[in-house]
Amino acid sequence: MPTPATSAPSVLPLAPVLATACRNGFAVGSFAPRYTSMIRPILRAGEKLNSPLIVQISQREMERYGITPHEFGEAFRRGMDEVQPTVPVVLHLDHTFELSVIAAAIDAGFTSVMMDGSAKPFEENVAVSREAAELAHDRGVSIEAELGKIGTTDYVETDDDVELYTDPQEAADFVEQTGVDALAVSVGTAHGHYIVRQPKIDFERLRRIREATPVQLVLHGGSGVPAEMIRRAIALPGGGISKVNIATDLEAGLLAALGRESRMSNAECSALPDEQRRKAEKAVEDVVADKIESFLLSAGKADLFR
Repeated sequence: MPTPATSAPSVLPLAPVLATACRNGFAVGSFAPRYTSMIRPILRAGEKLNSPLIVQISQREMERYGITPHEFGEAFRRGMDEVQPTVPVVLHLDHTFELSVIAAAIDAGFTSVMMDGSAKPFEENVAVSREAAELAHDRGVSIEAELGKIGTTDYVETDDDVELYTDPQEAADFVEQTGVDALAVSVGTAHGHYIVRQPKIDFERLRRIREATPVQLVLHGGSGVPAEMIRRAIALPGGGISKVNIATDLEAGLLAALGRESRMSNAECSALPDEQRRKAEKAVEDVVADKIESFLLSAGKADLFR
């Protein structure tokens, strides 16, 4: 039986962390290292800046990089043991499409999971998200779901770049029927780097969603979005975005530091020579620190949890 990643006292479920962020006008970064050896620099950045953190990986990232929920959970636990952060940390399973993967992540010690049924018709999305919520809540784990369809530029999380903006009234109905703790909304951002299209946020739509539903709101596709847009989304009256997902910027920084253009497997990254590994870790830590300070406004906010 693996040692659960939740053994560290500072590892929390998602729901109370985001509730504190919403009440206090900041967002928590949900950072996807994609490589297990890059978990430590995320934790170090959060500890140095006294910021709460979310460490995440998605089902498709696990498939693409060759990682299991158990391996990621164990790597997270080792990172927590080595860094010994005093700030709150959430271990989150991002975009996931199968209940079996969610169950495996919960068994591996994840404190938060996401069921992504956004490609399904509304009623089917409700049904699968409600089932996932029951599974998670029975184990004391928080759950995020998605309504609307968030586009992409690199096809890691989704199969195409089609967008379907979240409807505020549907969001209210969805949250009431599923019981989820957080809702990822489609308001103009996209997964991946913005190469041709320009990043945007439909702030009026986001405001209406906020007014329609009490749960915490999540912005996916945070990489490459201008800081002023993110800060405005956080500062909406009544509480705006409380969680921002950042993945591509971390990997881009890592690859640039190594002088590489193409991604590696997790095993390749773990086998890097010490000098290259230190360069990669510094690049990831620097990106996380910059996001905490310039995007999320979460530096120093770990004190709110003590």
